[in-house]
Amino acid sequence: MDLSLWLAFVAAATAMLLIPGPTILLVIGQSLGGGARNALPLAAGVALGDLTAMSLSLAGMGALLAASATAFTALKWAGAAYLIWLGVKLWRAPVDAAAAPPLPAGRAMREAYVVTALNPKSIVFFVAFVPQFLDPARPFLPQAAILVATFVTLGALNAAAYALLAARLSGAVRRPGLRRVLNRAGGAVLVGAGLTVALRRGT
Repeated sequence: MDLSLWLAFVAAATAMLLIPGPTILLVIGQSLGGGARNALPLAAGVALGDLTAMSLSLAGMGALLAASATAFTALKWAGAAYLIWLGVKLWRAPVDAAAAPPLPAGRAMREAYVVTALNPKSIVFFVAFVPQFLDPARPFLPQAAILVATFVTLGALNAAAYALLAARLSGAVRRPGLRRVLNRAGGAVLVGAGLTVALRRGT
């Protein structure tokens, strides 16, 4: 793969990842409650979710979702419902440190994975985004593997950075009243993101 083409992909992917979406909002919310030790499983969940979405896209799932309104709507509603459920759970989360133990690593990774992977917009986006950085004169599979590995790595690093930053803020936020405000603000954002996904028309 041409180095200049790969560098262009890195720049474009980094710019896209820096914009916080539902996945990053979830990472921040769980890191505020769970601390720095949640950063690694959350980043791993995001990486696996990105790997799933990109792999499905390159395997033709993106074209299926773009062409099938039924498939797109079903996946959209599944992802929206999960976001809303997480938002309600965060809104109602207890603020007493003794009553709210850190989220188990496996659960943190699973929730980050589901939110990242069940995003039909991402799958359709990858279908439109990735081909711009493929050289049709070269073999497809090696190029696809490089781009997938690059994006998954960047996505994991981005999620880990957000998680660690949120964890540092968590250490400074000790007052139950302030933590309750943060939980409810994060929960409201996640519910709003879920409703936006559910109600937005088209692809």
